Amino acid sequence: MDYIKLAATLIPDDDLLPLEEYEKMYPERDVPKGAYVTRLAPSPTGFIHLGNLYSALADERIAHTTGGIFYLRIEDTDLKRKVDGAVESVIRSLKYFGVNFDEGAEIDSPLNCYGPYYQRQRARIYRAYAKNLIERGLAYPCFCTEEELDAVRAKQSENKEITGYYGKYAKCRNLSEEEIYKNLAEKKPFVIRLRSQGDAANKITFKDMIKGEITVTENDQDVVILKSDGIPTYHFAHAIDDHFMRTTLVIRGEEWLSSLPIHLELFSLLGFKLPQYGHTCSLMKMDGEIKRKLSKRKDPELSLDFYRKAGYYPTAVVKYLMTILNSNFEEWEMKNPLKDYREFPFSIGKMGKSGALFDIDKLNDVSKAELANLSAEQTYDFLNGWVREFGTEKDKVHFDDKQYIISVLNLICGIGGKKRRKDIVRAESGVKMLDYFFDDTFAPDYCYRFSNDIVNGVLNAFSEVYDPADDNSAWFAKVKDVASQFGFAAEMKDYKQNPEMYKGSVADVAEILRIAICGMPNSPDLCTVMGILGRERSLARLKAGLR
Repeated sequence: MDYIKLAATLIPDDDLLPLEEYEKMYPERDVPKGAYVTRLAPSPTGFIHLGNLYSALADERIAHTTGGIFYLRIEDTDLKRKVDGAVESVIRSLKYFGVNFDEGAEIDSPLNCYGPYYQRQRARIYRAYAKNLIERGLAYPCFCTEEELDAVRAKQSENKEITGYYGKYAKCRNLSEEEIYKNLAEKKPFVIRLRSQGDAANKITFKDMIKGEITVTENDQDVVILKSDGIPTYHFAHAIDDHFMRTTLVIRGEEWLSSLPIHLELFSLLGFKLPQYGHTCSLMKMDGEIKRKLSKRKDPELSLDFYRKAGYYPTAVVKYLMTILNSNFEEWEMKNPLKDYREFPFSIGKMGKSGALFDIDKLNDVSKAELANLSAEQTYDFLNGWVREFGTEKDKVHFDDKQYIISVLNLICGIGGKKRRKDIVRAESGVKMLDYFFDDTFAPDYCYRFSNDIVNGVLNAFSEVYDPADDNSAWFAKVKDVASQFGFAAEMKDYKQNPEMYKGSVADVAEILRIAICGMPNSPDLCTVMGILGRERSLARLKAGLR
């Protein structure tokens, strides 16, 4: 068969460069020895999830801790799934979590010398290499219809055979020259398939950068490399792109292990140096007693929107993922609590080989600790940012008064005190904690434990003596006086020694006041709360709390 003629017939493009020209266009990168060039290569579907962030963080950390490059490539070969604005969404979502690209699609960077970074804009390169494979007898046209392929898969499944286009099932693999040109003359649609040189009976030992040595079979599938519209499949495009963008390390999910034999053969037949591969373990969760993979359908926490809408501090999410990605990160952080996580010597060798358990409770603990490290100003900025995007109209009005909010945050977070409180887990709950400081969101639950007579007596008596000029000591002395008036022990030691002599203790009287002022039995220092509210609002609440 005249393969040169066949290639020219199947791919008649006259604007394709000699292959060596592409090598000159995309030279080896000038990066330090030992530096990695990594990439994130999503499809523009608009949905980016925790698994993407997990892999992107590993890519970014490995590239930047070694002095390398982390770039964004968009694999847009499937137009049916394309969503407008998806690329910007990917960049925006990752930037929110502190993961930034050095170059790539929609990135304004002087390093953008290896584009275009959209696969559909690189069609000529793919077609040049597909043409070369045809010329070498390593690719051929396939005229099988979808119905024929479905019938083959059904027969293979019925016979309990591996499904795919290979061996005796590769109907078009050995078409004669006459048959091929007859099909072309009849205008039959066709795809270009790789003529695999592999044998599934042969095994290959491959060193995975994360999982270590693994054994796979050789590829014997005649996979499609160019679709009927001339656009490449993922398998073919990614091999060419990773070569010419000079990717040295590909980190991807373990679900791609089944495609590894195809990629190994493609790199070999194309004459490209194989990048290193590292296949990450799947993110798992406990569902009762069962450990399973996180699911888009079942688990809202897989979506990155979940963390933004709930108001998780972005650094907390990243630090939590770091504990999953590198087994020694927690130990390092305990020794270096004030250091930026980016100073941690990230290592691909420390990445887990089996399923990583995602624990939302542990994330909450990390988030509380991270928020407790912020100043009142920083806490305000974080909460205000969440309010502007996700808060209610009332929340937005509240946060317009920055100094008032900061005074509240200083109190409820214990900022400047002897012990910093860790009550705020995320912005959504943190903003909710401020509700009782505003009359339009104050929703008291008057759950008093004493009779109405006692409650009313305590509230009226304290209203008469309350003075916002009192310091904590003077304020509490008045609470004690009110306690004594109504048969409560003014001193806790007296109550503990003879509880039967009293209706309760001074703590019970403070609780009555707290429920009236804050709407709940527990709150930060009540004297300070009343000071923030001011005299008129405090007295109004004591009056409203009467039963």
